[in-house]
Amino acid sequence: MSAMDTRSFPPLYLSHGSPMIAIERSPAALFLDRLGPVLEATFGRPRAVLIVSPHSSTRAPLALAATRHEAVYDFGGFPDELYHLRYDPPGAPALAADVARRLTAAGIATQVADSAGIDHGIWTLLRRAWPGADIPVMPLTLVPNWSPEQQWAVGTALADLANDGVLIIGSGSTTHNLRRYFGEPRVPDAQVVPDVAAFQAWVDERISTADWAGLRNYRSAEPSAVRQHPTDEHWLPIYIAAGAGGEATPGSRIHTSVDGGMLAMDGYAFGPQAAKLAAALQ
Repeated sequence: MSAMDTRSFPPLYLSHGSPMIAIERSPAALFLDRLGPVLEATFGRPRAVLIVSPHSSTRAPLALAATRHEAVYDFGGFPDELYHLRYDPPGAPALAADVARRLTAAGIATQVADSAGIDHGIWTLLRRAWPGADIPVMPLTLVPNWSPEQQWAVGTALADLANDGVLIIGSGSTTHNLRRYFGEPRVPDAQVVPDVAAFQAWVDERISTADWAGLRNYRSAEPSAVRQHPTDEHWLPIYIAAGAGGEATPGSRIHTSVDGGMLAMDGYAFGPQAAKLAAALQ
């Protein structure tokens, strides 16, 4: 194993928002443009990306082991430009087998599926960070009815991979109430709906102080949590990333912005390397 393969990466939670993040110049999109180069300059090049998206969900975890993936256009009603974008990275079959082995050994029965394709919660992020599509990608499906504690256990079982050259990413959205987003009047640019801002602040306080029990109990402990996430599949990937980072150190917010005053696009890094990444991105 080469020295590059043993590089340690902070597990990440990244908000993907609308598929338009692939072509727009929003603050979150421009952050992703910086993220890939800064990660490489600070920690080296990942040997693979292990990523969990709410748009690829199953009743039990599946590690997708195709030798190559391609972008899946799992959305409608967007500009034609989006449907002509390509993102066809190599897969990571050996990593998929390793992930299934680690999870199964931890009591989380996981199968390997020789399946290809990466949903928009995956390729829109990675296309901004690594437009060359030359880093292997291994999607792990989300089990959307599992509790935060169960998601955390998935991350814990995968934690050693972050110290072995694998970048672990949970893709989601810090707030995700689309009915509200499309049904209520938009606030002026640069303003944020108060309860969205309060949720962002609450989450950041939990993560920055390593209050992991509080974070896992978000649905009861934060007053507007149910309004921010009527269903929580876009929030649950944060627990996989945080679990991979471990409970010993606090996490760091590496990006914050809000789309339309309601959809928070925050990003977080976890584990011992989180503060280093946050400092490098400043």
